[in-house]
Amino acid sequence: WREKWAYKYVRIQTDTAANEIKDVLSNDGLVRFINGEQTLITEERRAAYTSSVNSVMYFAFLPLWLNDPAVNKSYGGITEIEGKKYHKIKITFAEEGGGEDFEDVFYYWFDIEDYSMDYLAYSYVEKEGTGVRFRKAYNARRVNGVMIQDYVNMKPKSKELKLEEIDEAFINGDLEQLSLIELKDVDININNKEK
Repeated sequence: WREKWAYKYVRIQTDTAANEIKDVLSNDGLVRFINGEQTLITEERRAAYTSSVNSVMYFAFLPLWLNDPAVNKSYGGITEIEGKKYHKIKITFAEEGGGEDFEDVFYYWFDIEDYSMDYLAYSYVEKEGTGVRFRKAYNARRVNGVMIQDYVNMKPKSKELKLEEIDEAFINGDLEQLSLIELKDVDININNKEK
């Protein structure tokens, strides 16, 4: 649920002991429930769960967020991937308003004909250094007018690969698949009523 800058995201999952785990992230922070009972969690865990839930929402609704005020865009020209031409866009974030991961860098490839976002890549900072990922979209579909798509999630075979070179690495077969990111049972309700 989102209304202007107010939001509430709910993630529900079942653990191996058949407990229902419900994370509720809103403007007030994250609260975790196990089998309907609010559970105390450490600040470290709260930060990890917040990042995880927020990440799912961010990627699920791309490119929606690319017009946020903290987003810095630069044009990388036209490149060809798998026989199609794409506008390559680089995204960085301002420290103010860019969230705790403001140092992350993203690239997006938009089809020059229909402007579909068919590929994305990003680098992220972690304790062990900088990680790099590349995603190829598939199963694009509209749910109540909103574009939703799944992704093949890949990483470079070489840890020395720079993010700027990742599209070339994909073309040359120098990436390996990590996972599939599939959004299932998506239900989107849009309330356009003005208050």
